[in-house]
Amino acid sequence: METRNLIGYQYTKGGKAFNATNPATGKPLEAEFNAASVEDADKAMKLAASAFEVYSLTSGKTRAVFLRSIAEEITALGDTLIEAAMSETGLPAPRLQGERARTVNQLYMYADLLDEGSWVEAIIDTAIPDRKPLPRVDIRKMMVPIGPAVVFGASNFPMAYSVMGGDSCAALASGCPVVVKAHPAHPSTSALVAEAVKKAAEKHYLTEGVFSILYDDGYTVGEALVKHPATKIVTFTGSLKGGMALVKMAQERDEPIPVFAEMGSINPVVLLPGALQSRPQELAKTYTDSITMSAGQFCTNPGLLLAINGPGLEEFKAALKQGIEEVNSATMLTPGICANFGKLSEQMLSDKVISVIGHSEKLNDENANQVLAVVAEIKAADFLEDEKFKEEVFGPYSLLIVADDLKQLQQVVDSLHGQLTATVMAEKDELVNYRSITDSLAKLAGRVILNGPPTGVEVNNAINHGGPFPATTDGRFTSVGTSSIKRFVRPVCWQNWHPDLLPDELKDNNPLNIWRLNNNEWKK
Repeated sequence: METRNLIGYQYTKGGKAFNATNPATGKPLEAEFNAASVEDADKAMKLAASAFEVYSLTSGKTRAVFLRSIAEEITALGDTLIEAAMSETGLPAPRLQGERARTVNQLYMYADLLDEGSWVEAIIDTAIPDRKPLPRVDIRKMMVPIGPAVVFGASNFPMAYSVMGGDSCAALASGCPVVVKAHPAHPSTSALVAEAVKKAAEKHYLTEGVFSILYDDGYTVGEALVKHPATKIVTFTGSLKGGMALVKMAQERDEPIPVFAEMGSINPVVLLPGALQSRPQELAKTYTDSITMSAGQFCTNPGLLLAINGPGLEEFKAALKQGIEEVNSATMLTPGICANFGKLSEQMLSDKVISVIGHSEKLNDENANQVLAVVAEIKAADFLEDEKFKEEVFGPYSLLIVADDLKQLQQVVDSLHGQLTATVMAEKDELVNYRSITDSLAKLAGRVILNGPPTGVEVNNAINHGGPFPATTDGRFTSVGTSSIKRFVRPVCWQNWHPDLLPDELKDNNPLNIWRLNNNEWKK
């Protein structure tokens, strides 16, 4: 494994050395990495800008071959990749094997998208020279890549939201070169995947600079990348504070650029009375598992449970208490995340209007960075009085809000900010009576779920993983699924253009055989 910064096809040592920490042991890992410099960031972005001139003109077929080759190289890393990720995250092998599969599968998914081709949204309105009172000119439109993308690796997904996660995959699919700012918590995992990308790019003779990766355990390199004039788009998954800092930098540039940041979400779950009365034990089991999965370190962790006081609620609470108390303590991803969870959960639980329903009692004192899951309760009236209860506590924490009636439940829902997900647990025959609740949830969330936990994201064409602010900076776009490619492109029209000089996607004979909107009719 090469531990140096990678700029194009060349490794460069960089400056200050740092090591990742094994969160389970609390001890530094052996592999030593060197932080990149501002000069390295400048070199990487200039090389990406040069590569864009060539890579943006490659065919979808060429880029599809590249993505499939990356998938093959990542798969070929085998257990080496899993073991590196385990040592840097404390996550178990099965979870990481599943994440690797997701990472590889989304590369294949984007390759299939490129082969099919209609993602460019080609639209053709041919000329009508004899139209009255004025003739219509020939206009043809399609999406084109916007330029070099800077991708910040996420802490909680060392593969699927990191070096070759959804953001990088979508950017490369669109025709945008990628410069990754690796997350300092898992540099070895990042380095292994970066080598896989380099091998694939060299194998298919892609122009140098289509991919680079820089390391840093601080903020200097990230800031330099965002502010660099060659950067045209930034993607980020992390905290609200971190995301908004990047937005501010991007907006203060001479040329403001978009920052697509996934930031904070507490993913409310509404437990309707019929469901609570008919299956309280089942609901408690579902949410015990969902709240504590991977130590609650998912952006879709159910941080709020909403219910109306009535039959089944006490049985649900008792079962939830029992389930949470039986859960073992878990290792957080980093010492910083562990400390932050302890601080925020303690602040919440110290408020006199909150009471603890239950917490984990099985502490593993042999490992470091351990957290105990906790669920608490608050009255809806008290919840509505203080905005702090709407803050995300990243980890195995959830707050049950108990409303007196439907009117108060509606007030709670209407008070919530933008979310990635919102869930309704309900019996089929009661949904019609709570239409105002479900309509409100659809307004505040990017994905509305019926009778299932919000944890777990299906990666496909239909998925939307985004939501109104502050869940993301732009709720019109998803960070998961093939539609995320739209963040990296812009529309361009060709007017009265010579047929032979048009892009293949817009030529009359449709050489790519893609679906196009041709004079208001979808055709191949």
